[in-house]
Amino acid sequence: MATDRREFLGTGWRFPIRPNATGAFAWSSGEQKVAESIWLLLSAALGERVMRPRVGCAVHDLLFAGDTSATRAAVAHHAREALVTWEPRIDVLDVRVEDGGEVGAVLVVFVDYRIRANNAVHNLVYPLYATEGVSAAAAGSA
Repeated sequence: MATDRREFLGTGWRFPIRPNATGAFAWSSGEQKVAESIWLLLSAALGERVMRPRVGCAVHDLLFAGDTSATRAAVAHHAREALVTWEPRIDVLDVRVEDGGEVGAVLVVFVDYRIRANNAVHNLVYPLYATEGVSAAAAGSA
């Protein structure tokens, strides 16, 4: 009996949590669920999850460090470290950090990754807002 490889990628509540057209919780699965999990992992500060304080990403400790090449390198390092440690469904191919340009006090984290179950290559763009002290997860985009 053949198993669908997408089953391994999981199914769960869509992030951000919201109702679907019938009023029930919206669900996501497959590659979308993996991307949402990456987003959640980058959004969670270390120590934020009470029962799992080591889960998260240390980029939030650098929010007010200033836009320098050293800060960008540290953000990329911490993002890669969190993904390699906590997201076993992917291989991290590249993590780059760039200035948000005209947007203002934002660093943009580009994550290129391969899903291990099917070797599909994806990318995710994660904005890290310094002025708000929170990530874009508060803005509700995923």
